[in-house]
Amino acid sequence: MILYDPQTREEWLKCRCRGIGGSDAGAVLGVNKYKTNVDLWAEKTHKKLRDEIKNNNAVEYGKNAEKLIRELYKLDYPENTVEHHEYRMYANDEHRFIYATLDGEVTRPDGTKGILEIKTCTIRNPGQWKEWDGRIPDSYYAQVIHQLTATGWGFAVLRAYIRYFKGDELKTIIRDYEIAREAVTDDIEALTAKEVEFWKNVEDKTEPALILPEI
Repeated sequence: MILYDPQTREEWLKCRCRGIGGSDAGAVLGVNKYKTNVDLWAEKTHKKLRDEIKNNNAVEYGKNAEKLIRELYKLDYPENTVEHHEYRMYANDEHRFIYATLDGEVTRPDGTKGILEIKTCTIRNPGQWKEWDGRIPDSYYAQVIHQLTATGWGFAVLRAYIRYFKGDELKTIIRDYEIAREAVTDDIEALTAKEVEFWKNVEDKTEPALILPEI
């Protein structure tokens, strides 16, 4: 695991252009609803500007809620140590272009290191619950697998703060999804192979075949 420690957002933005971050993993696999693997390739080869997420209400809510949700996780699991470094980046030893910036770093009492990933979402129809029914959405799963690849750590916890409507009344629920590294080694290997292939396309400036979502 290699550590980069930018001190400002500007430095961090420059570093993130040099590889594949956690939020890119879903696009590499073709499971990102908002960006294709070809869109991502065009950004990484500077053929188009990166599509920055606009500060809409949902994005602004998520940014403001992240710190509070992280603090709540600390209260819920006082036996763990939780740290946060806003711009710190971890990179895979063998493939330095595979990096991750984390929402939190968790250390268990036995010294095992893990990842805390925080998500907020608002569910507006029953069909959206399927993505969270005993699982997490594919793009979020790809992100967590990517983070395990970058850090080499033993586990990840995705804490989802979900808002939903019951009639006209807004309700909230928190769900923790824990993923042990030893349970997903095949997925780590598969994602690593896809990201190595994608990055070779970037370096060679060879546009990859478009990955269409499954019907």
